[in-house]
Amino acid sequence: MNLIEVKNLYKSFGALDVLQDVNLSVEEGERIAIIGGSGCGKSVFLRSLELLEIPDRGQIFIDGEEITAKRADVNKIRRKMGMVYQKFYLFSHLNVLENLCLAPVKLLGMSKAEAEEHALTWLHRVGLAAKVHAMPANLSGGQQQRIAICRSLMMNPKVLLFDEPTSALDPTMVGEVLAMIRMLAKQNMTMLIVTHEMNFAREVASRVLFFADKGIYEQGTPSEIFDSPQKELTVAFIRKLKYFSYNITNRNFDLLEMQGGIRLFTEKYGISSKLAYRLELCSEELVYEMLSGCYAQGQIDVDIMLEISYSEADSSIILSLTSGGREFNPFNAEHDDDDDNVHLGVAMLKKIAKEISYNFSAGVNKIQITL
Repeated sequence: MNLIEVKNLYKSFGALDVLQDVNLSVEEGERIAIIGGSGCGKSVFLRSLELLEIPDRGQIFIDGEEITAKRADVNKIRRKMGMVYQKFYLFSHLNVLENLCLAPVKLLGMSKAEAEEHALTWLHRVGLAAKVHAMPANLSGGQQQRIAICRSLMMNPKVLLFDEPTSALDPTMVGEVLAMIRMLAKQNMTMLIVTHEMNFAREVASRVLFFADKGIYEQGTPSEIFDSPQKELTVAFIRKLKYFSYNITNRNFDLLEMQGGIRLFTEKYGISSKLAYRLELCSEELVYEMLSGCYAQGQIDVDIMLEISYSEADSSIILSLTSGGREFNPFNAEHDDDDDNVHLGVAMLKKIAKEISYNFSAGVNKIQITL
């Protein structure tokens, strides 16, 4: 039996559809990382599992019990899940020990002595036993978040839900919270983690869900999602691709306009001036090679599309060009030995490119150059 089962889940806010027909099964011991752009519904989905957001329709089963059923004991079912938020939400008027003991005493009927013993066990595990009597205001953000995780664990949940647990932290404190989650992962705690920490998701998760288009757009193992994503939006998100395109429909196109667009693109994304110059030069040479090779000399109407994609993840740049006209591979073309300057651009491209590919299909020349 699955620990969590979500069937045909829909959620909207007024006219804004956030989740549409979402389905998910989570087995005990799975560690699921949920990634995606801002506003794609990640947090709404997580909050829906506890009915902190009420779905418009659909069913949610937690450990075999339907929390969305009309007569469901929602509070009882919720106890099977621990929720850790972006903000820590510790009770400011209670010290660490009191924060940890309040819920198990009130809701689970645990004795005060038993709760305090349980709390001290967790505090020792996470290296915060010395803070047992500290007030939240005297703790760092990382310490407060670790206490918030301990508070969830005090209820002996079957699954932990993390809603971007490090997003409110100073970068210097992120590591200590992630280390605690790694510890729980090694103990086979079932977890769903909404996160922007891609390296962490790759390391800890057994499965990754990429949210887009109002639901789970693509899912797979960390290797499948981070190394070999199959769908367009996943590829763009994982590689953090930025795009520039320029369409040439007339032989007498505005070269300065194209070069100016490339320059603005490189400045916007902090591409080095050296690489920007190479990009402009390669684009110019490649376009003119295709104009001369694919189209008759007097032909004015042409169809050339220049595209540049830049990956923030690894700073790689791919220059792509498609052209109509006759089949022409500028990198294999026979050159006129009497005119050494005509194909100087090809020689330059071969020298500075990391990789070059060419193919001709359905009447279209396709060139891709990695710089």
